[in-house]
Amino acid sequence: MENERYTFEQLLAIMERLRSKDGCPWDKEQTHQSLKSDTIEEAYELVEAINNNDDKNMQEELGDLLLHIAFHIQIAKEENRFDEDDVLYGIIEKMIRRHPHVFGNQHAKNSDEVLVQWDEIKKIEKEHTTTTDVMRSVAKALPALTRASKIQKKAAKVGFDFEDEIQMLEKLDEEVQEMKEAVQKKNIACIEDEIGDLLFQIVNLSRFFGLNAENTLTNATEKFINRFEGIEELAINQQREMATLSLNEMNELWEVVKKQQSF
Repeated sequence: MENERYTFEQLLAIMERLRSKDGCPWDKEQTHQSLKSDTIEEAYELVEAINNNDDKNMQEELGDLLLHIAFHIQIAKEENRFDEDDVLYGIIEKMIRRHPHVFGNQHAKNSDEVLVQWDEIKKIEKEHTTTTDVMRSVAKALPALTRASKIQKKAAKVGFDFEDEIQMLEKLDEEVQEMKEAVQKKNIACIEDEIGDLLFQIVNLSRFFGLNAENTLTNATEKFINRFEGIEELAINQQREMATLSLNEMNELWEVVKKQQSF
């Protein structure tokens, strides 16, 4: 069966069978809402495979994501909302409409011009008349750092941006000071608000330097895990239990690992 080929229609047929009267109890219970988290998880697992440059895993994760697409289509068909033809028609129409430099008589010399054209066409399609309309259209379900960066880019496109990194850092210092004041007041609502402002400004700083805040935080988290692993290994080599170490002792080990991993 190694050379056998299947079609998307067969996948849809399998989903229909799984959700039929004699199908799978679990599959029959699922809804668009119940599948949301799993669908997002599959998308992230695909990104992980891409980051690892793992073709075999990428193929598997694309299949898992495709399964979720079929799942959502089948649920929609059962509710007489839309079907696979509607989904395909919609995306094909959109791709043709948003590439007039390929399928029409317009021109785009480079990627920047393509993106400007794409945004203008999207704006007309969505009937956005203001930049605020465009901002509000950015999905709230996106990871918070990604959404913040997208909103900031929309503002920057109309000139609402910092002139240089000096202004950016001054604003960051201002947010840190406001954070300190909120902590001193011990007002939880105020602290939450200031943490949000601080995070937003850090994302803005990343965006200003052309960095992806999500990737930056992911890298920092991985670095933390690697360094923590290092202090655990040092503790084990010294025949010491992590749970018995004081914070100062752990910090001493942390500094040792930090110096080791800096070279």
